[in-house]
Amino acid sequence: MSSLNRVLLLGNCTRDSELRYTPNGTAVLSFGLAMNRKYRDAATNEMREDVTFVDVDLWGQRAEVCQELLLKGKLVFVEGRLRFEQWDDKDTGQKRSRLKVVAERVQFPEPRSARSAAPAPSTAPSEESKVESPVDHGENVPF
Repeated sequence: MSSLNRVLLLGNCTRDSELRYTPNGTAVLSFGLAMNRKYRDAATNEMREDVTFVDVDLWGQRAEVCQELLLKGKLVFVEGRLRFEQWDDKDTGQKRSRLKVVAERVQFPEPRSARSAAPAPSTAPSEESKVESPVDHGENVPF
C-alpha cells in the first residue's frame, strides 16, 4: 500500500525568516507559521480559538527568493511534506524529536482586508478614453 506525506497550511509568519547555508552551499530558510482554528465549546457554548505553531524549512533557490518576503505577520500558504527529526540534547543527554514541514511551494495570498480596502475599479472613463480618435466616425461608415 502506498503512503502520502503532504501538508497544506495557510497561516501567518510568527517571526522574520532566517537564511543560512549548508556546508556545501545550499540555502535553507527557516520560519515559523501560526494557524488559528475557531470553534464553539460544546459545554459552555462560547467561541474559542486554538493556535497551532509549526516550524517550516524552505530549501534551495526558493529560500533565497523568499527571504525578504517571509516577515513576521505575513500571510503565507505553504505546500510541502512532514519531516521527523531526532537528536540527543547536548545539555541533558535526552533524546529529543520534532515534526517540521519541508516547504515545496510557497505562495503569498492577499488577505481579505487588503482586497476590501483596495479601491474599486472606476467606471468613469479614463483620460486615455477621453482623447478623441483621429478617425472620422461620420455618416460614411461602410456598414
